Amino acid sequence: MELVRYFIDFFLHLDQHLREIVQDYGVWTYLILFLIIFCETGLVITPFLPGDSLLFAAGALAGMWTSADGSHSGPLDVTWLIVLLTAAAIIGDTVNYWIGAWIGPKAFSGRYRFLKKEYLDRTHRFYERHGGKTIILARFVPIVRTFAPFVAGVGAMNYTRFIVYNVVGAIFWVVGFVLLGYFFGNLTWVKNNFQLVILAIIIISVMPMVVEYIRARYEKAPDPPQQ
Repeated sequence: MELVRYFIDFFLHLDQHLREIVQDYGVWTYLILFLIIFCETGLVITPFLPGDSLLFAAGALAGMWTSADGSHSGPLDVTWLIVLLTAAAIIGDTVNYWIGAWIGPKAFSGRYRFLKKEYLDRTHRFYERHGGKTIILARFVPIVRTFAPFVAGVGAMNYTRFIVYNVVGAIFWVVGFVLLGYFFGNLTWVKNNFQLVILAIIIISVMPMVVEYIRARYEKAPDPPQQ
């Protein structure tokens, strides 16, 4: 329970915690942010790490130390943030893909009754048909972005196609959220209501999952009995 409360506090006060990290570690903050983004996108066991909100908060801090002429006086520079965190997102998805590719065939070898080969074939067909859209859009949905490259690897999605969508999705995701924080994170209203902004980012991000879940449940609902 304590761990849950800690994570909730960390998410809602992300700007304060990130500022403390910057004060304590200076330029090493780049490495910390790189590892967080890499783990969230590259390891299926860490989908709970902050992604969207962390990018926004990092961009806001970079903007706070940038003067009107474009020079920066703090340890975080928006250009380096975009370059390094985009690289972290691309490498993370790539590692996740190859983990799925390595584990997938073994997991679906027939040793486990509940993991049928037809599931693997179905996943492969889905990603061959919708892979690009799935990989790119998954970047903007928490948890889904962690599992999408893994499932792509399990389903043996063509790697050339995957890496293209991986790079495009990473660029849009990182650049989008970092620049949102950079340009809007230091507005007076946003600074005074940062918790609400982070909460709104989380809610908007998970909304596609909620909509998809409701839609799936509705489609599976049995027809009412005829009178």
